[in-house]
Amino acid sequence: MSSKRLTLDKNGNEIKTVGFQRFGFDSEVPIDVLRSLYLRSHYVVKAPEAQVHELDDKEEDLHASLTQGPNAYQSKSIFHPDTQSISYTTLSRFPPVKLLPPSSSKRVLVTGGAGFVGSHLVDRLMILGHEVTVLDNFFTGSKTTVSHWVGHPNFEMVRHDVVEPFMIECDQIYHLACPASPPHYQFNAVKTIKTSFMGTLNMLGLAKRTKARFLISSTSEVYGDPEVHPQPEDYWGHVNPIGPRACYDEGKRVAETLTYGFHNQDGVDVRVARIFNTYGPRMNPHDGRVVSNFIVQALRGEDMTVYGDGTQTRSFQYIHDLVDGLIALMNSDESRPVNIGNGDEFSIGEFAELVREIVEKVQEEDGVKLERRVQIIYKPIPTDDPQKRRPDTTRAKNSLGWQPRWTVRMGLEEMVRYYKAKMAEGSI
Repeated sequence: MSSKRLTLDKNGNEIKTVGFQRFGFDSEVPIDVLRSLYLRSHYVVKAPEAQVHELDDKEEDLHASLTQGPNAYQSKSIFHPDTQSISYTTLSRFPPVKLLPPSSSKRVLVTGGAGFVGSHLVDRLMILGHEVTVLDNFFTGSKTTVSHWVGHPNFEMVRHDVVEPFMIECDQIYHLACPASPPHYQFNAVKTIKTSFMGTLNMLGLAKRTKARFLISSTSEVYGDPEVHPQPEDYWGHVNPIGPRACYDEGKRVAETLTYGFHNQDGVDVRVARIFNTYGPRMNPHDGRVVSNFIVQALRGEDMTVYGDGTQTRSFQYIHDLVDGLIALMNSDESRPVNIGNGDEFSIGEFAELVREIVEKVQEEDGVKLERRVQIIYKPIPTDDPQKRRPDTTRAKNSLGWQPRWTVRMGLEEMVRYYKAKMAEGSI
């Protein structure tokens, strides 16, 4: 990715930083620093095993420019294409983090911190200079998403299942642990409900003992297949309690009930984020979600699969907007549930066409010649798949001063480049 490529927000202004200074908490970080973490590959250079000592600096500098990060902070691992092997090493140096006075530094626990959303939140909190502990059982998360922080004095990673109690001293708890895509949460429905209930119970117990502020990542799934459009926070939802998605939908609903039980009964300081469809780098390409499905199919030159007639709608927000929203909510005084999502609504059919257009644009820029144009094919719709899903984000705008900045087009282009790099590396 060229360092000269501009990223423009919805108003046409260039995005140079993400985050903001609000509620006495500074969450602003240069976008290039974050990109250097998630757009980098696992190796800095390719070399046949015989030539390891003859690596020149040119290829290292090229890698640094691709990831828009300083060369000094890139991995020095070497990929041997002749034997399809990687010689791993630790980072030459950790990316710079802010030096905070003890009064400003927070001890933050992130459950599910090795997952898609968690890893981006961890990157942001680390660069901001806070002490971060990640708790993950790696059912859907991956160690590689946060491996660039392992060994840092401010970072700790613990393999642990939140269904079991966990003791630690902390100031803030971001409770993100729970599989969130249908193939993963339906793989073991009982375990999904157990994670939502027991995991939340354990983390709320920890928050009660340590007097930490607790934020739970709830979901737009609490609204089920909504009869109100767009969905405000005071809509109670329309959920099938015994359907294939119930283990996740009802699990999150009971987790919210539990959260407010601790708040009302024990005075625990709680925040509830109802997260709508989110996409971005580090999304598992095999988790059955519409964005990753479309991009991977289009990059491989396979026909793109739309389930149903393509008229069902979704709204998609980019990961940086979500992390901005989570941090703003955690540090605000808003204890009611808050929708965090993007109000730009697409039909799935339109979205497939947009993904195809962006993939073609990226391939053309990179000089890739297409044998044929990818087609869009339609298949039967799964059970209980919601027809419409779009957030009413008035509360987030009024209480948090938050609204999405990233256009779907800009976010998709970055994600296409991420997946393209992963395919070239052989990890997809």
